[in-house]
Amino acid sequence: MRTVTGALAVAALTACSAGVNPSSAPSLPPTTPSPSTPQPTVSATPTTTVPTLTPTPTPTTCTNSGVVANWSLARRAAAVIVVPTLDFDVAGVDAELRAGAGGILFLGRASAPSNLAALLKPYAGTSPLVMADEEGGGIQRLAGVVDDFPYPQQQARTMSVSAVQALAARVGRQMRAAGVDVDLAPVLDVDDRPGPSSSNPDGQRSFSGNAATASSYGTAFMRGLQAGGVLPVIKHFPGLGGSTGNTDVESATTQPLSSLQQVGLVPFRAAIRAGATAVMVSNASVPGLTPLPATLSHAVMTNLLRGQLGFHGLIVTDSLSAGAVQQVPALPEAVVRSLIAGADMVLFGSTLTPAATAELRPAATLQTFNAIVGAVVQAAQTGRLSTQRLDAAVASVLSARHIDLCR
Repeated sequence: MRTVTGALAVAALTACSAGVNPSSAPSLPPTTPSPSTPQPTVSATPTTTVPTLTPTPTPTTCTNSGVVANWSLARRAAAVIVVPTLDFDVAGVDAELRAGAGGILFLGRASAPSNLAALLKPYAGTSPLVMADEEGGGIQRLAGVVDDFPYPQQQARTMSVSAVQALAARVGRQMRAAGVDVDLAPVLDVDDRPGPSSSNPDGQRSFSGNAATASSYGTAFMRGLQAGGVLPVIKHFPGLGGSTGNTDVESATTQPLSSLQQVGLVPFRAAIRAGATAVMVSNASVPGLTPLPATLSHAVMTNLLRGQLGFHGLIVTDSLSAGAVQQVPALPEAVVRSLIAGADMVLFGSTLTPAATAELRPAATLQTFNAIVGAVVQAAQTGRLSTQRLDAAVASVLSARHIDLCR
């Protein structure tokens, strides 16, 4: 919190009386006053002091951006990183959280401990975003503290839109009670093929292969989470329905941009109009728009998502440890490119492939975190990543975390 005070200055102006020049007065005959006639007395005009107030200087308005501008580059870099941890090992990422990491992501298949909220309490002062995937079906990371519920495809086939919204609200309340305030869901991809699998990331994770159905159910799930006190992250922009493969393990492309405009983008447009505040961008490339993974593409994140769809919230990457990205640059370089292209917050290590799981050991995660921070700092120092772009990313993260640095 910063306090700006103004000093009140008081200036005194002295009013002076005018004197009379005797040489300019007419000559009068002398007179002798009568002894009985009292003589008038003449007193000098009193000097008066009139206090005046000078305007109080307008205090400088404190803003998050103003405070962030005084942070070190390393602190700013840490704020845009989400650190993954396996099987709720919060202590294993203590150093990263104390260094200012913007979020923590729970991964693995272990049941959540009943005291999860207590494990997170030491970090309440810095308020990192606490994330998990709670989509339903086989993608549920908080067993033990959140009740089991079906895959999105089954939800849409067996439940009404209002029932799905109520379900998501219950999920949100249970997540919040456990100390988790971000759900990396719902999936808004339009897909009805078999899956999820090594060749199709969606399948049952999608509400429907029909764009209108995916829109209504996906938006209902999003609103339910919001009502439950959790930040939903709609994904995987611009839509993985009909993609050529699973980007966790290999490069893949989405449907061509012309097709996405008619189908794949429909649920995202609907959710953004309904108040979506966070979007996860996929690692697939987009024919007709970019040959790069979308997470590294200015055309996708800045031009399409922000420009054409008018999204102003938090842009989160899918895992930059994914096979589709690692075929381009090493992870720290991928983070730098992603931030330059328009991402606000980056994920890594969350694919749970054997290689990625091995890198989730606490020592390895800390080493990766430090390497990412170093790469971002160097890019900012050389001007390759502008401080304005980095600060804008930090501002989006702070907004999502509901942090007011001036309080």
